[in-house]
Order: sequence, then C-alpha cells, then structure tokens
Amino acid sequence: MNQDILFNHFDLSGDLTLSNRIVMAPMNRSMADDDLVPTDAMADYYARRADTGLIITESLMISPSAQGYPNTPAIFTPAQVAGWEKVVRKVHAKGGKIFAQIWHTGRVSHPIYLNGEKPLAPSAVALKGRVPRTDDLQYAVPREMTEAEIRQMIQDFAQAAANAREAGFDGVEVHAANGYLLDQFLHWDTNRRTDDWGGSAENMARILFEVLGAVKLEIPHVGLRVSPVGYLHLEHDDRDKAVSDYVLQRLNHYGLTYVHTGMFEDSEQEHLAGTVTQYIRSLYQGTVIACGGYDAERGREALHKGDADLIAIGRPLIANPDFVEKVRTRQPLTTYSAEMLNELV
Repeated sequence: MNQDILFNHFDLSGDLTLSNRIVMAPMNRSMADDDLVPTDAMADYYARRADTGLIITESLMISPSAQGYPNTPAIFTPAQVAGWEKVVRKVHAKGGKIFAQIWHTGRVSHPIYLNGEKPLAPSAVALKGRVPRTDDLQYAVPREMTEAEIRQMIQDFAQAAANAREAGFDGVEVHAANGYLLDQFLHWDTNRRTDDWGGSAENMARILFEVLGAVKLEIPHVGLRVSPVGYLHLEHDDRDKAVSDYVLQRLNHYGLTYVHTGMFEDSEQEHLAGTVTQYIRSLYQGTVIACGGYDAERGREALHKGDADLIAIGRPLIANPDFVEKVRTRQPLTTYSAEMLNELV
C-alpha cells in the first residue's frame, strides 16, 4: 500500500483494477467534428491523462434526439464508434482504463439541434433561460414522450452500451444527473406524468432501472452518475428527496460497478446534514466516486473518512495533463482558467 491513499490500487471489480484512486471526471468540451465524431486531438487529449486510475469520457449522445449543445460527440453511427475506438486504443496503449458516459439531454435542448423538432422530455415543461453557445435563443417547450418513445429511449441506451463495448471501452457510465433526461424523470418539477412513468417514486424511477437493466445486458461494467437533490436545470421540490432515497436504496440490488456524484460543488447541504456524496454513501453500499470541486487534499480527506472510494477531478485535469505525476511528486499545479475550455492540451 502507498503512503498516499490517492495512489493505492483499487479493485473496481473482479477483473478491473485501477492503478490509483484518481478519476478523470466527465467534462463536455464541444470539440467533436460536425458529424459528432471524436477527433485525433481528442484522442491525444485523453491519452495524455491515461495515468489516472480511470477516465470517464465527456457525455456521448445515444441518438440524434439527444443533442443539446454544438459538436458534442456521439456513439450511434459506425463512424462515431470507429472514432472512439481510436481514443480507447490510445488510452489502453498507455495503460489506462476508460468508461464512456452515455446520455440524452431531454428538455435541455432546442429545435436548432433537432432538425426543427421539439426536444423530448417526461412532461411538456420548459426550462427557463438562454440556450448556451447561442446569441439569444431561449429554451423551447419540450414534447412529452409517448410510451413508444420511452421504450425506444431505453433501447437507445442499450445500443449505445453495445457500441461502447464494440469500441473497446472498459465500461459505461449512465448519465442520470444534472437535470438531463433521466434526471428529469426523477424530479417532480419536470415529471408531471400520471401514467406508469410518473406520480410516485417507483414510477418516476422506472425508466432509470429499465435503462440500467438493458445496459447491463450489453456490457459488464456499468456505473451511474446521479445528482440526488441537485438542481442544475431543475426547480426544487421537497418531495424529490423521497425519490432519491428510493433510487439509492434500490441501486444496492443492481450490481453496479459504482455510483458517481453528479455535483459541480459537493458542499455541505443543510437539509442532508452533510455533502451529497455523504448522503449517497449513507444509502448506497457499493463503490462511490466523489465529484464536485475536489482537489488532491480534499480528496485524500474524503477517502480517509470513508465518504468515497474514488475521487473524480475535473478542471485541474484540464489545466494539468500531468496532474497525477505532479500530485505524486508534490509539484505545483497550473491554475485552471476559462480560456482553457477552448483548447485540447
């Protein structure tokens, strides 16, 4: 065992051992080509960070209807799968492990990305505000998904997992956080359905568990990102905590590879009497990845306290491709700046 807990090996599963406990957090950069295929520059970007214990990619769209931002990569066409195969090959050549995060933005989209069609969502409730990376477009009222569309969405997640397996990924992370489609089903503000997909914790969580079941049939290692009681792209409702309680407790029976905190700042929450990661840990008994504003020192503290098993690092890894080596050798880190988002260093 290493004296520094960050650099201890970790058995993520029986056949997947990580070289350290540092995870590269998923960070969308909107740098795919116009066919939503990852570029050679993206492959080099990920490969330079292969010494992290695990890389989780930026979010990969599962279908054309999943897009909510320009030039975000996808994994539903042969060309996209081939592009990700190049990324995976480069990461593996350097001894790294890499999971694909798969997602659908739901109502966090606009007809400009969807050939004029309305975004899909659990209910026809618009997100207030301006669409990022546009001049002044406002979010549109989405269209409530039909039963057939929900079933197709579940299959789209499963096919994305199968495509990730074909590309050589070590596993997938299902994105059910941050107010995107699956998370929209888990909150009362965005899920106002009265059928089998809404109206109770069990019904609201139904799509999540059906997605997990379908994805697990396609690839052995499946992680999940959730932001219980998180409110990015959502309005608060006190009833949401009961839904989160139900989801986290039921996840104990799904044999997931891990559960990953989907917070930009994993700070103390008064109504939880702790951080969101601590809340997840209190109900979920499997491997937990903490994420949300962590640096090396705060990560060590969380690991020593037992709040999490792995620590996901975001912006510091954008600024420091050699983050792992710098932390290991106690070298000063380059400070992150917003301008770095437009570069693949």
